[in-house]
Amino acid sequence: MEWARIESLFGAVGAKTIEGNGSLVRFELNDAVGTFHRPHPDKEAKPYQVRDARAFLEQAVTANVKLTP
Repeated sequence: MEWARIESLFGAVGAKTIEGNGSLVRFELNDAVGTFHRPHPDKEAKPYQVRDARAFLEQAVTANVKLTP
C-alpha cells in the first residue's frame, strides 16, 4: 500500500497533519496522536506502518467515544 493512501485516509477522516523534520510527520485526531516516518526512497508503507496507522485510527475512535456523552 502506498503511504500517500494512508495520509489521504487520515485527511479524509479529519486528522490534522503536522510536518516534522525530514520524513517525520505527526497526525492528530480527537485526542489521539500518531507519529510516523514517511517511507523513503520507496513510496510503499511497510507492514508495521500499516499496523501503526490502524492502531492510530482505533485510538482516535476510542478517544471520540469517550468524548461523546
